[in-house]
Amino acid sequence: MESNLMDLWRQYKASKSVELRNQLAEHYLPLVKIVGGRLAVSLPPHLDRDDLLSSGFFGLLDAIDRFDISRNIKFETYAGVRIRGAMIDYLRAKDWVPVTMRQKIRRYEQAVYKLETELGRSATDKEIADALDISLDELQILVGQCNSATVIPLEEYLQSETPEAVDANPADTTEFLELKETLAKAIDRLPEKERTVVSLYYYEELTLKEISLILHLSEARISQLHTKAVFRMRSYLARANFPHG
Repeated sequence: MESNLMDLWRQYKASKSVELRNQLAEHYLPLVKIVGGRLAVSLPPHLDRDDLLSSGFFGLLDAIDRFDISRNIKFETYAGVRIRGAMIDYLRAKDWVPVTMRQKIRRYEQAVYKLETELGRSATDKEIADALDISLDELQILVGQCNSATVIPLEEYLQSETPEAVDANPADTTEFLELKETLAKAIDRLPEKERTVVSLYYYEELTLKEISLILHLSEARISQLHTKAVFRMRSYLARANFPHG
């Protein structure tokens, strides 16, 4: 951390001055835009992105208040977790997925779960469509409809840290290691293209547009692969007795 910024942190922690807190918030404001930009990728248009960013800003303020400058943790890592958590809380409060959509998601998820449990491998589109008694075209439409409802579940699954985890330094805990191992296995079982999309999006932190350029596929196709990966991972994690909402 550069010396001027460290001085600002020390002054704020000593005085708890609102003015100094605002200076820190202004410095770290790009974090809110980065986290918000990633979460907003698949959200339906009726959700106000400014409100999403506002909720993230309050998460940033909370992180500034709680951050312990004496510990060897990067503030960006710590704040990113709290900003994302605040945004996810906002999205949950809006309850933006209609009941009919939840029912479709549940039916799709159960079909994938049942098929992949029986087959011991990833199910093909045709196998999933047959199980749902719909055509391949109808399956693609369904996947498109489900897309905007998948961002929160996968963000939760792939979040390697929680606000409590950052405080507790969970890297040494059995539960944390088991979580990482389970997620790695779930990703490894994905078909190649879906695995690539998940890795680039969640680990390399590329946008769907950037991934589309790398894989020479349309952004809509990348979005579809992302959605399919979510449901396969939910299915695998359920079989592994990993809790999900």
